[in-house]
Amino acid sequence: MVSRVRWFVHPILIFVLSVVALAASLALYIYWYLGVSTGLQRIVSTYRLDPEGFFEFKTWVVILVLSILVGLILVGVFIIFVYYQKTWRLYRLQRNFIDSFTHELKTPVTSLKLYLDTFLRHELPREDQLQYIQFMLSDVDRLLDNINRILQLARIESGSYTGDFVEADLVETVERFRSANADLFPNCVVTIGNPAERPFPFRLDAQLFNILLMNLFTNAARYNRSAQPRLDIRFVPHSGGLDIRFEDNGVGIDRKDLRKIFRKFYRAGRPDDMTARGSGLGLYLVQQIARIHGAEVVAESDGPGKGSVFTLRIPKPKGAEWVGSVSP
Repeated sequence: MVSRVRWFVHPILIFVLSVVALAASLALYIYWYLGVSTGLQRIVSTYRLDPEGFFEFKTWVVILVLSILVGLILVGVFIIFVYYQKTWRLYRLQRNFIDSFTHELKTPVTSLKLYLDTFLRHELPREDQLQYIQFMLSDVDRLLDNINRILQLARIESGSYTGDFVEADLVETVERFRSANADLFPNCVVTIGNPAERPFPFRLDAQLFNILLMNLFTNAARYNRSAQPRLDIRFVPHSGGLDIRFEDNGVGIDRKDLRKIFRKFYRAGRPDDMTARGSGLGLYLVQQIARIHGAEVVAESDGPGKGSVFTLRIPKPKGAEWVGSVSP
């Protein structure tokens, strides 16, 4: 999944050009000081000219050309180094993604196999069967969620996703999502505040927007060590549009990770930390979906253990009457 690079900045081509530049600089040095020097000495001797002017000019030309060539070599080496660093970072992120995503797929598959073996070897009461079937359906939903996330991301990145945009009230959309998925976050208290007490109509793709909400809700509930996980959603209109703030009381985010968490495959925290599990695609997908809607997502946190705030900044549509300003 390494991103493609244009041919004129390919590291191999740059390396070859750097070597050619180095060889050319050496060849020019030899040519000027062995060839041109001899020719100038012959001219000076023939016409009885002052040799200092000629040789001084020649020396500065050599210094200038060699300086340019050495500069090109250094730039080429720097570009190769930067590309190598980016490639190595992407490789590490991909390796972490493969490890974590394999875990995300293996866990429900192992669970399903265990339940099916139980059905095969034992006669179970109907009540136990229904309970196990419910667990199996939950594992299947988990598998489908991971697979659909990958497929949806591939469609978005390929540019083939056209979307089905319809006008809907953002407040009503979030409230409907909370009600429809309450069983997925049974231990998380979700509150929705709309101080302006008014609807906010906006053209959105309902399927993509629900994926965005699912990831933000899941982050608040999963990455949380509190006895009572909370997610407070607040609609804050302002002159430029609308901010939807998703504030939780979870594990928080280190300051150095605030800008990195929206990168593909990036997972904050230590690899052995239980809260660091995940595919590293959730917040990346959130940011991509926000951009498709002409919006953006920013993260805030006072540090580890102090919760976090994800703000979805939505621009005001032309002709919309999102009047008023409410303090966050």
